[in-house]
Amino acid sequence: MEKYKVGILGATGTVGQRFITLLEDHPWFEVKVLAASKNSAGKAFKEAVRNKWILGSKVPQKYENIVIMDVEDAKKIASEVDFVFCALGGDKDAIKKIEETYAKLECPVISNNSANRMLPDVPMIIPEINPEHARVIEHQRRRLGTKRGFIAVKSNCSIQCYVPALHPLFDLKIKNVLVCTYQAISGAGKNFETWPEMKDNIIPYIPGEEEKSEKEPLKIWGKLENGEIIPNSDISITSQCIRVPVSEGHTAAVFADFENKASCEEIIDRMTKFKGHEMSRGLPSSTESFITYFRENDRPQIKSERNLENGMGISVGRLRKDSQYDIKFVCMSHNTIRGAAGGAILLAEMLCREGYINK
Repeated sequence: MEKYKVGILGATGTVGQRFITLLEDHPWFEVKVLAASKNSAGKAFKEAVRNKWILGSKVPQKYENIVIMDVEDAKKIASEVDFVFCALGGDKDAIKKIEETYAKLECPVISNNSANRMLPDVPMIIPEINPEHARVIEHQRRRLGTKRGFIAVKSNCSIQCYVPALHPLFDLKIKNVLVCTYQAISGAGKNFETWPEMKDNIIPYIPGEEEKSEKEPLKIWGKLENGEIIPNSDISITSQCIRVPVSEGHTAAVFADFENKASCEEIIDRMTKFKGHEMSRGLPSSTESFITYFRENDRPQIKSERNLENGMGISVGRLRKDSQYDIKFVCMSHNTIRGAAGGAILLAEMLCREGYINK
């Protein structure tokens, strides 16, 4: 099979590094372009990340000597690849403009950034849950004036653990959700060497996270109408997001109310039997078991569960009745794999198979 030629925008950052490691031996995708800011442009990749490679594994040898291109050189980059992954961080308005520039150059953009997430004609997709939202791409292309280019995004890393856990319960008519997330420092692009203040510490504030946690699930559970995705208005979500001294893996404590009641055993059964939408299955990054439920009182735990299903699995435990809500439970997922680069790669695989991206 001839592989798709792929570019990574923001290749030197934390998420860009994760893309690098996950795509090293990908059966469908071959990385042809690594791009970053002007500060890194012109350097060999190994030189550019020499003092900021934060993953446990080494820089893959096949990418060490690739010369980094300037992300602003969009026309040249777009001419060399079939699509790009965007892992850029920083100013949202600037990133929004960059992503739209690539799309208008007929280069599809699969983005990990939040800049375009809430636009009504930009699909924000968890492939196991709402792949049908990809149909809005044809309407976005009309707005952009493109035949091939578009922007599709993955959702915020923190909601990747609790939205999948709640989704199998959707027909019970979810009413109210309270969620507290405990988020790893890699979500801020840091490790303990670069952020020593996080050792033996928590920070009860993560800029923008609570708004994303409360609004993005409603778009994922929204409906496609008249060329736009209309967010769900039947569910109310409130959240508290806390940074904790963990290297990788986001945990959430979830409380939920439903119009239709079900026993805890029925809810656990629904979760464990949910395999995800058929459009998400059989892809290189698909899971065998999307949701794993643990009956031990002290599970799931970060160290033992974050790498389930190659970091793409969702772990749930401690589901029980609550005195104020119908149920409560704990869940977790790997934030830089499922929650970031891995989730974007799975989305790209689905869009390739469904014909939205071609060579």
